[in-house]
Amino acid sequence: MSDPVLEVRNLRVEFPSRAGALVAVDDISLSIMRGEVLGVVGESGAGKSMTGMAILGLIEPPGRIAAGEIRLKGERIDGLSDRALEAIRGRRIGAIFQDPLTSLNPLFTVGAQLAETIRLHLRLGKAEARARALALMREVGIPAAESRIDHYPHQFSGGMRQRIVIALALAGEPELIIADEPTTALDVSIQAQILALLKRLCRDRGMAAMLVTHDMGVIAETADRVAVLYAGRLAEIGPVAEVVRRPRHPYTQGLMGSIPSLRRDVEALTQIPGSMPRLDAIPPGCAFNPRCGRATPRCRTERPPLFGGASACWLEAGADDRGAAA
Repeated sequence: MSDPVLEVRNLRVEFPSRAGALVAVDDISLSIMRGEVLGVVGESGAGKSMTGMAILGLIEPPGRIAAGEIRLKGERIDGLSDRALEAIRGRRIGAIFQDPLTSLNPLFTVGAQLAETIRLHLRLGKAEARARALALMREVGIPAAESRIDHYPHQFSGGMRQRIVIALALAGEPELIIADEPTTALDVSIQAQILALLKRLCRDRGMAAMLVTHDMGVIAETADRVAVLYAGRLAEIGPVAEVVRRPRHPYTQGLMGSIPSLRRDVEALTQIPGSMPRLDAIPPGCAFNPRCGRATPRCRTERPPLFGGASACWLEAGADDRGAAA
């Protein structure tokens, strides 16, 4: 088996405060292989985007990576200088964000922006960079790319702008793409097209991708594996088909139960009571225990490990023990 493109080990991100350190990402470990899409899902405040920002080296001070390692193709990148990280961002790690207008300069044509990014990372001449920009526009599905390369961002629809942003992310021929809620602002039919495009590009180019979203349906359609985050912690991780069909953690079960089904009639969708705890009010033990209908006294005092490398829930302890004995 090949080595992972991205490997995150025991990542911890803290923000200092008067009351002490607020932990936004707490002991998260994950990896992504070449050609694989890892979905990272959870409610707002779960630590999804913060994990992506930590990988990109974009955590704003006074926030900091307090512990753990981030490795890209085996090379540790979490302790690099700003200059070294700038050389990696765009060239080896591409990023796609939620609103394409924040990634595109309204004063320059999309072709000029693509060509500039290509020249920055690949050291090509002007003519070669423009030809490469045109090829990227075709690859991401921009119709009549030859006539649209000199158009400005406002002359494209939202879905076409997001395709341009994907082309920008691909300009440096990266090994890893981090897509943070890339389809939230788009219509459902356009969402499906963008997600299918991302999946195809990862397969064709052999890139690894981390897809950050709050939508379990998006994960089910696009990702190969899924990591479920809660209160900055990893609740469950595994192959998408397995997690969707047989979720093990009560939080994941709640997420799946909240998705309408076309195959069977249900009187009401599952509702998870309460809300995500604030960073300064994360409860002891399992962070999900105040909202869990199956919580035991142990859940309220002891933090569970990731049993079987898949689910951080004390309800798994007995099954894990039996599996080890077998």
